[in-house]
Amino acid sequence: MNSLHNLHRPLGSTGLVVSPIGLGTVKIGRDQGVKYPNGFTIPDDAAVRNLLAQARDLGINLIDTAPAYGTSETRLGPLLRDQRDAWVIVSKVGEEFENGQSSFDFSPAHTRFSVERSLTRLETDCIDLILVHSDGNDVAILRDSGVYETLQDLKREGKIRGFGLSGKTVEGGLLALEKGDCAMVTYNLNEQAEVPVLDYAENHGKGILIKKALASGHACLAGEDPVRASFELIFSHPATTSAIIGTINPQHLAHNVATAAAVLQDIA
Repeated sequence: MNSLHNLHRPLGSTGLVVSPIGLGTVKIGRDQGVKYPNGFTIPDDAAVRNLLAQARDLGINLIDTAPAYGTSETRLGPLLRDQRDAWVIVSKVGEEFENGQSSFDFSPAHTRFSVERSLTRLETDCIDLILVHSDGNDVAILRDSGVYETLQDLKREGKIRGFGLSGKTVEGGLLALEKGDCAMVTYNLNEQAEVPVLDYAENHGKGILIKKALASGHACLAGEDPVRASFELIFSHPATTSAIIGTINPQHLAHNVATAAAVLQDIA
């Protein structure tokens, strides 16, 4: 089996059901300040449309974007216009990216502004999941900025279905799950410090999204398929809901999905 159609799983207790691979879209909106080993050209609309169609054919229904991903949200809106119901959309708040520089604002006013802007850009009346795009000060952001309280309000208003943190620390991930629905954590062959967050999620029925699953394209192992080894690690933890893979290469996407499907069948 080379697709993920029969392998979708619940994202914690959000009611969302997602594919075990999600499509990351930073590369369709931004080519500055990105940490990939090779340069790339931002694809045109036709290429992105084909990539989205391929992802759907492969059983992917999860798409990950952010205001900090340049024009990603603005481009996805029209491209997903007639297929909104086919996708679970994850976006973010907190980080802005302009003129090659990131800036951060976690205030209630900016959080609400950011979500409303994302709704407009994505041409939807509800975003499935909003994550706080941390600058690394995870605990201080969640405790002091009011961002989580604002996201709770937006969830009550029906503008988002769930919320959480894309963080950088164990303490932040634990706090994010205690008060929210989901955490996005770094977990790969090189970095496994955030495993306690996955353990907490497993015990409390929370969702986990994995970022940098393939170490942003840097994963390499002598004599082994690094993609398979990465997915074996990631999916062997029962808390893992989905790994976000940011690719604009159709061959890479097909290989990643086939490998993930094979690993998941072996684990099952």
